[in-house]
Order: sequence, then C-alpha cells, then structure tokens
Amino acid sequence: MTVLPDDGLSLAAEFPDATHEQWQRLVEGVLRKSGKEVSGGAAEDALSTTLQDGLITRPLYTAPEKAPDTGFPGSAPFVRGGRAEGNAVGGWGVRQRHLGTDPVRVNEAVLADLENGVTSLWLVLGRGGLPVDGLARALEGVYLDLAPVTLDAGAEHADAATAFLELCAARGTAPADVRARLGADPLGHEARTGEALDTAAAVALARTAAEGYPQVRAVTVDALPYHEAGGSAAEELGLSLATGVAYLRALTGGGLSTEAALGQLEFRYAATADQFLTIAKLRAARRLWARVAEASGAPEAGAQRQHVVTSPVMTTRRDPWVNMLRATVACMAAGVGGADAVTVLPFDHALGLPDAFARRIARNTSTILVEESHLARVIDPAGGSYYVERLTDELAHAAWAFFQTVEKAGGQAAALRSGLVAERLAATWAERSRKLAQRREPITGVSEFPLLSEKPVVREPAPPAPSGGLPRVRRDEAYEVLRARSDAHLAATGARPRIFLAALGPAAAHTARATFASNLFQAGGVEPVHDPVSVTAETAAAAYAASGADGTAVLCSSDALYAEQAAAVAAALRAAGATTVFLAGKPGTAEEAVDAYVFAGCDAVAVLSRVLDRMGVTS
Repeated sequence: MTVLPDDGLSLAAEFPDATHEQWQRLVEGVLRKSGKEVSGGAAEDALSTTLQDGLITRPLYTAPEKAPDTGFPGSAPFVRGGRAEGNAVGGWGVRQRHLGTDPVRVNEAVLADLENGVTSLWLVLGRGGLPVDGLARALEGVYLDLAPVTLDAGAEHADAATAFLELCAARGTAPADVRARLGADPLGHEARTGEALDTAAAVALARTAAEGYPQVRAVTVDALPYHEAGGSAAEELGLSLATGVAYLRALTGGGLSTEAALGQLEFRYAATADQFLTIAKLRAARRLWARVAEASGAPEAGAQRQHVVTSPVMTTRRDPWVNMLRATVACMAAGVGGADAVTVLPFDHALGLPDAFARRIARNTSTILVEESHLARVIDPAGGSYYVERLTDELAHAAWAFFQTVEKAGGQAAALRSGLVAERLAATWAERSRKLAQRREPITGVSEFPLLSEKPVVREPAPPAPSGGLPRVRRDEAYEVLRARSDAHLAATGARPRIFLAALGPAAAHTARATFASNLFQAGGVEPVHDPVSVTAETAAAAYAASGADGTAVLCSSDALYAEQAAAVAAALRAAGATTVFLAGKPGTAEEAVDAYVFAGCDAVAVLSRVLDRMGVTS
C-alpha cells in the first residue's frame, strides 16, 4: 500500500480512477431497471439531448483526446477573450438601449441611467426612433468623453454619425477622447427592411474614424435580425461572419489596411436563457472571426469586440415579470462568455416603451452580477469546462459550414436578395415552432403555469420598428393569438371560455393529469373548472352543469380507473350537454368513450385552437 503525503488533499487519491466504460455499465443497469434494454454507446445516447444545428449534449463530458488550442485571453484565436484582462478590471460595459421620439424624454432617461450605473448608451435614431436633429437635445448634459455612445440609425447612419461628431466638436471634445460606435450597418438594414444600401457611406465613416478618432468604431455587424427571424445559434454566427467579411472587403477596397478595417467593426449578438449555448456562441464567434483575420493576413488584429443583447425572441407579453429572470440568466451567460458590453432589455420590452422601473431593473441586473455576484472577477470563468469547450468547438464547425454556404451563394448581400437566408431561417423557425406548440420547449407563464387572472401590464406603444425584410418572431406568438381570443371573449361576455375537469377517483390517482390538463388549457386562455374534486357516473352530469363549461370536458385519472369508469362518466357528461370529451392520457385509452386526447407532446396549439373554435370563441 502506498503511503500518501499528508497534504490535506489526498481524499480518495489511493483509489483508481473510474473509466468511461465503467460509468456506461452503471448507466445500463439503471436504464434496465426502468425497462430500457441498452448497451454501450446506446446507454449514453438515451440520456443525450439533441439541440438545433445538429448539436448533441451528452450526460457526461471528460477530457478530450484532441482539442483545439484555445490560447490565452487576449491572444489569438481569442476564444478566451479579446483582452488579456477580460472583464476583471471593471466588469463588462452596461449599455442601455433608448427608443423614443421625444428628445426631452430620452434625455431624462439617459441622465437617469448614467447616474445609476449605466456605462454607455445605445440610441435608436431615424425611422422608428429619435429624429437625427434631436440628437443634441437628447445628449444634453452627457459628457461625451466619458460616456460611450452607440448610434443605431438604419438608413440614416451617415447623417446621424455626422451630427454626432459635429456635436462632439461643438462641445470641445477632442477627437482622441470621443468614444462611440457610429452604427453603420447597411446589410443589417437590408435584412430588416429589404431596402438595399450602398456601403460607400459606411466606408467613408470608417475612414474618418480610422484617421482621426482612435476610440470610435464606425461599422456594426448586427446579428439580431437573424436571431429575431428565428435563426439558430450557428445561423446567427454564420451570417454575422458573412456580413463581417463583406464589410472587411468593402473597407479594404476603400483604402483601409486590413488591421484598420478589423478595428472598425463591432459585432452584436443575442443572449438567451440557454446559458451554456450563449457562452459557447460568444466563444465560438471570437474563434471564427480570428480565423477570418488570420486568413486575411492580420491574425493579431482579430480580437472581436462584442455587444450582446438579451434576446427579444424570448421575452413574453403575458406574465412579463418572468422576463426579469430570463434576462438575468442571459446577462450572466453574456458576461461569462466574455462580452465587452451587455444590454439587458427591460422586462416590458415586448409591451411598448419601458417605464423607469423597468429600465432600473435592467441596468441593475448587470450591476448585481458584476458587483455582488463577482462574475467579472475571473478571466474566462467558463474556460476548462469540458462541456463548454466541446460545445464551443461543435458550434464553431456548424457555423463555419453555414458561412461557407453563404459565401458559395455569392456572399451575404446575394444570400439576402436570393431568399437563401429567409428560407433557411424560416425552416429553422418552423421546426422550433413545432416544439413550442408541443410544449417540448416550455415558456413559463405562457405555455406552462399561466395565470389567467393576472391583470395585463400596459405600456405606452413603442414607435413602429422598421419592417419589410426578415420577419420578427417571438416564442410566445402562437399562444398570444389564443390568449387574445380568450380576452375578446372575456370582454364580450364577462367570462372566459371554460372547460370542466372531470377527475375520477382519489387525488393520488388524478392529481398529476388534472394539473397537466389545467396547465394546457389555461395556456390557450381556457379556464378549467375542477369542482368537485372528483366525480362519478352519478355525479358528473350535475357537476358539469354547475361548472358553466362551454360544451367541453376532460377526464383526468389513472389508466386503471379509465378502464373502469371512463365510458360511464363520458356518457353522463354528454347527457348533460358536453359535445367534446377529452381524456388526459395516452391515445387509444378508452377509445370508444372519448373524442380526443391531451398528452405530453401533443400539439397544444392545435388542440387549443380547435377547442376555442368549437366553443365559438372567435378572434
């Protein structure tokens, strides 16, 4: 027996390491007890989850035999961050977005944010935002050498940038002290609106910035249009690469060196509540852009600057308070993933213009994570995680493959105009929509645990967003249509459409399925009535009549009790006026007694739509 040194760290060190094969055999044994006969790799596959882009998450990750070199923070390939110090010095930048048409009100919000933790501003100008001639008033009282400003002006990016730089000069801010992102993004504008813009103005801005404004970046590669159109993580990355390469070609063709051109770009990505995928996406984005810089002959200039925004796609209109939690997870993932600046969209973003409370919570989300949770104290906190490193590598390969597809199609502009981008994103969203409809991707407060009695949160309408190009989607949109029908019925009749929950037997037999059915029907705005707690063939008719249900009932119990009671109870419900009787359980159960089934994995949106149709609840 080997005597180990008493260093306080030798717990279990004398035992040999378990092998992967031993772990697999143990998993096989557990799965056999649950009725699944598997062996070898199949045991691991049974516990794996398939994500978009063909990615698979495994139940166990160990040190890979071969892994790509991630380098060091601040060095190529920049997987571990674009700066050697990461966010450890001052945390990531807290960038608040301001959308409004009144310069005075925007100014009030800007000053309140800067006084309470925001470190940079993001101003939406032009169509759907602040008038360009109102920029000076909106920035009144702002120290332009201290607070970086990001402009987002769409087709008016040249006018907005000129107005901003003239304002800096008028206030005596030296060009070397101006810190800004001028936001020229003609391809992003085309993706949003379908309106093609020449890159000449963007190139001119980049040359102006490169020649006299060392802390200004002129061009933004905004991947949000592709995320908001339903794109996957790999598609978002691939299209951002194609856009960045298009701008790199235009800038170098306009006279900038490769190093200078790379220095004029900032990339904008979405962060979702899938924390590990978001972390991997940002790491993969830096690795991919570093590869582009290397191929362009400037590997040391390939540090991608990232502005990350919490996903508009994941924000909901119903139960919007839950958006605070989603945004917190997304913000954490963005910071851990190495974002240079993070914008937390207010929880009421989907409802209109945010109020002061919503903006306060948004900015404080980053502050708490940086100052109280200390997430920025470690450089690259995700580095070394076998799961994150492998996910980063697999995502990078998937994104690179799509980037090559776009390049073969003629580049980003050609892919947008040919419909390639729209068709690819539409197919991805259609597949995801099926999972949302089946509640395989749950939405808390919408498709899961909705609260029908909650009073709606009302906000002042936001200016219309630019449109005409790629669509903007939301995860809650199919359920929102159903809930709107229920709201209209409530306004017209004073009550929501109702369904009777006919629970059979004791609570132990029916609670699980009654809870499932209650959640499912409430997701469509249908109020479940579960009174009394259980019914029999003798009591079902009276209970149904007293419930006020609109011609529909659902049986909830165990398979054993269905076999004994379903037929008699269903007959009693029909005699009392029920025209449709559902059964919560596997299709085929008590088939002769019921009209349809609700079960885990059913198309909830289709079921709810048909139920509302039968109840006469119109849109």
